[in-house]
Amino acid sequence: MNVYTTSRIRNVVILGHGGSGKTSLVEAMAYLSGITSRMGNVAEGNTISDYDKEEIKRKFSISTTMVPIQWKNVKINVLDTPGYFDFIGEAEEAAAAADAAVIVISGKSGVEVGTQKAWELCEKYKLPRMFFVSNMDIDNASFREIVEKLTELYGKKIAPIHLPIRENGKFVGYVNIVKQAGRRWVGKDEKEECPVPDYSVEYLEKYRENLLEAVAETSEEFMDRYFGGEEFSTAEISAALHTQIIDGSIVPVSLGSSTELKGIANLLNDIVGYLPDPSKRKFAGINLKTKEVFEADYDFAKTKSAYIFKTIVDPFIGKYSMIKVCSGSIKSDDTLYNADTDSEEKISKLYVFEGSKPVEVKELMAGDIGAIGKLSAFTGNTLSTKAAPIQYGKLDLPVPYTYKRYKAKVKGEDDKVSQALAKMMQEDLTMKSVNDAENRQTLLYGMGDQHIDIIASKLITKYKVDIELSKPKVAFRETIRKSSDVESKYKKQSGGHGQYGHVKMRFAPLGDLEKAYEFDQVVVGGAVPKNYFPAVEKGIQESVQKGPLAAYPVVGVKATLYDGSYHPVDSSEMAFKTAAIQAFKKGFMEASPVLLEPIASLKVTVPDKFTGDVMGDLNKRRGRVLGMNPDHKGKQIIEADVPMMELYGYCTTLRSMTGGSGDFAYEFARYEQAPSDIQEKEVQERASKVAASAE
Repeated sequence: MNVYTTSRIRNVVILGHGGSGKTSLVEAMAYLSGITSRMGNVAEGNTISDYDKEEIKRKFSISTTMVPIQWKNVKINVLDTPGYFDFIGEAEEAAAAADAAVIVISGKSGVEVGTQKAWELCEKYKLPRMFFVSNMDIDNASFREIVEKLTELYGKKIAPIHLPIRENGKFVGYVNIVKQAGRRWVGKDEKEECPVPDYSVEYLEKYRENLLEAVAETSEEFMDRYFGGEEFSTAEISAALHTQIIDGSIVPVSLGSSTELKGIANLLNDIVGYLPDPSKRKFAGINLKTKEVFEADYDFAKTKSAYIFKTIVDPFIGKYSMIKVCSGSIKSDDTLYNADTDSEEKISKLYVFEGSKPVEVKELMAGDIGAIGKLSAFTGNTLSTKAAPIQYGKLDLPVPYTYKRYKAKVKGEDDKVSQALAKMMQEDLTMKSVNDAENRQTLLYGMGDQHIDIIASKLITKYKVDIELSKPKVAFRETIRKSSDVESKYKKQSGGHGQYGHVKMRFAPLGDLEKAYEFDQVVVGGAVPKNYFPAVEKGIQESVQKGPLAAYPVVGVKATLYDGSYHPVDSSEMAFKTAAIQAFKKGFMEASPVLLEPIASLKVTVPDKFTGDVMGDLNKRRGRVLGMNPDHKGKQIIEADVPMMELYGYCTTLRSMTGGSGDFAYEFARYEQAPSDIQEKEVQERASKVAASAE
């Protein structure tokens, strides 16, 4: 592939709701530009961007794929992202590396939750954007309704640049609003001029007037000409559109059909003509040597630097670090310095990816996107030179809150599973594996149930290991509400020296659930010699690890040794430790023991219309709603305290309740007494564990 200079590069992320036609659009672009010789489709599992076995099986995108399309002597690095919310991390990585976005809307389904989430992502990364309404060949596709909905959501900045032409229900052409001319398709995305249909005239005038108003606002001269009734030339309108699309004051809306290859060439022309090259974007990091801000700004003349926005780890094709060159240029024999790992590595080869196929290139210029194989680096790392070490900010990715317990199905494969998960976690930063030693379980975190299921499925197909997923155990605690006074004597005689330890102890609530226990002694007159006090405390220390009620850790207990007796020959540390363990069990059970459950502080962000449903559901989950605040983006943040055990499966419920528009986050807050029915159930279920720890 040719080496492209910065001005001839466009980095475009394709965003939109799941199933809106993003992958089909990329397929049409690839076919039209000559990368592929035949059009694949998602149903047959032969598209250039959905090549993973899981994607082919499930018929939707799971990972971001790069397809570099060469069009009119410009290289468009197209980043095809998943639309399903469980894979938002992939879309975030791609949006962070892009300079502009095309948001795809299905002409059949219209504006969906994923459309709005795509817009929010563009806002987060300040991306110039345009809409592409796909599936216009479908009978009931309504371009006008979509434009009205977008205008309702985002105001006057929505600017259609085409209108559909239909004949006998078929999508046959379009009206170019800038040129005020009709176009009819003939052959493979070729077109001929045709008259503007009568039914389009009203909308052509309305949308063109909006465009001209926007153009007039770009300069005082244009404003004077507009109010003087002067016409703008097509070139003037296009130049003004280019400026306003880049600054975000206009968002154009185009249309087409990927399966019929209609409108795809228009979209590619618009990407080249309207969307910015990387040099129009600002990007800065820190020079670690001078401690000064380094304004990279995708400038070829500055020292070389790049950052890794995505990692591909595949047992078949190996490890690749996807990079965006932020300044200078990177060549295939360069030595690059990684400030995060404080190491230098020589690059042997540079690539660009055409879907799953790495294509070797000699050089990547500032602003370009490519890949380096076999780097010992991770997503978010910065690559530069030792002479001018640069560091860029880390990616701000969403936190996974959904989790399940997992274990290897085949005994002895635990190491294999953890190694495979470690590789997958390099690739997917929105998953994590956690060892919960306290509950003797390993937990797998993801962005939703589907995400976790796909991770399990990938372990089988890619790494040949199988895991079993189940509901995680909740970390309860045990404590006491009252005081008790007990005596315990441990006496054993078996030839020679015997064993003798005798303690009298008081147990009471400590009033601090952060501490497991506090030990005190008020023994007078040497009833228990001082040298046995540590043994008594050791007995308490062991006892609090598994409580007598349900074998959960004990918190908030004050233990006081106040009396006892000893034998000058038979007493030992072991005997006093055992006596203390027995005293603890007896004293704990006599002091009104209770189970404590973990409470999470939960924040749910939802559109206003769903607040009633969400609060009703939280009440069913034993949640206490504490308040509601607007997030100033048209949504409400509901704050509540909810028991951790009730949050299992919450992601799926919230999405189905809000059509996918609700988000949530939580953190552990404190422990509170569990209701009696839950306590009884836990005590019953864990009776065997209590018996085992008593032996």
